[in-house]
Amino acid sequence: MKARPHGRPGPPDRSVPPPPAHARTIVSAHAATSHADLSDLHPPVTPFETGVLDIGDGHAMYWEQCGARNGVPVVFLHGGPGAGIAPTYRRFFDPTRHRAVLFDQRGCGRSTPRASLTANTTWDLVADTERLREHLSIDRWHVMGGSWGSTLALAYGQAHPERCLGFVLRGIFLFRAREVAWFLDGMGTFYPEARDAFLGFLPESERATPLESYYRRLCDPDPAVYGPAAVAWSRYEESCSRLVPRVSDSPVDACLPLARMEAHYMMHGGFLEEAQLLRDIGRIAHLPAVLIQGRYDMVCPPVSAQDLHAVWPNSRLEMVPDAGHAAMEPGIRRAIVRALNDLPSPRR
Repeated sequence: MKARPHGRPGPPDRSVPPPPAHARTIVSAHAATSHADLSDLHPPVTPFETGVLDIGDGHAMYWEQCGARNGVPVVFLHGGPGAGIAPTYRRFFDPTRHRAVLFDQRGCGRSTPRASLTANTTWDLVADTERLREHLSIDRWHVMGGSWGSTLALAYGQAHPERCLGFVLRGIFLFRAREVAWFLDGMGTFYPEARDAFLGFLPESERATPLESYYRRLCDPDPAVYGPAAVAWSRYEESCSRLVPRVSDSPVDACLPLARMEAHYMMHGGFLEEAQLLRDIGRIAHLPAVLIQGRYDMVCPPVSAQDLHAVWPNSRLEMVPDAGHAAMEPGIRRAIVRALNDLPSPRR
């Protein structure tokens, strides 16, 4: 998707109609487990250090470290953009072996200002990640990211390959135009009722341009305008994110950073050139990578993981046969834990 001008969008039509009624591929084998049963993760942990880092442009970034102070360093890049971190994500890491670094990207979670699009681009986030590494005096680290986090992990790695030991990526998203188009419309092939609700939120005259129409609302300063749009956007994504769908009931405050920032990044093509992350894979091709992909991922379809795997000689693609997109689906989370448990320690 080509970048669009950075100016503020025009005012939206504030009338809101009611929604309508209506290489080396490994296939994982495992038994189904309730999403509520998280016994296959590591035990809950409390961070041994937290902080807020001034990253400039009026932004302050929350970060935390957990696990072993002298353990294998791994940085966790959350999805969205705009989703933020959660305590459950700490449980991907072995507290006796990993030194896990997690942070809320600009504008979300405990970072401030909340839901701000000012100086909020892929390359700002790449710079923030590197600034945090320097702040924590970590020489090199493994990079883990899922969904948008996989995009950011690739962008960071290609900008700073000398600081990376390897990658664990989940739900691959390369931010090509066709992937954005799939999110906006293609998911409706499998979830037509979710797409109908997503489009039905908009006046009929705006349904041919849903990204632009939602973006205008999400950038509006009036909570009565941006609030319902954020909820509608988030419900659409949530409805398509799992093998067994569930409807999001998150409040506006929780939905806004994710919806606003996802629309912002999509409007600007991820601040990347088309297929840039595939084109520049040579910068990190010598590093190992585990690519974990749900076979029925409707948000980030498996073709992107396959495309990345095909150009990355040191990658291993693990296709989870009974999973969609969400990180906490049983097969996905187990594959993440296995991949992290197998990380080698850095050479001294």
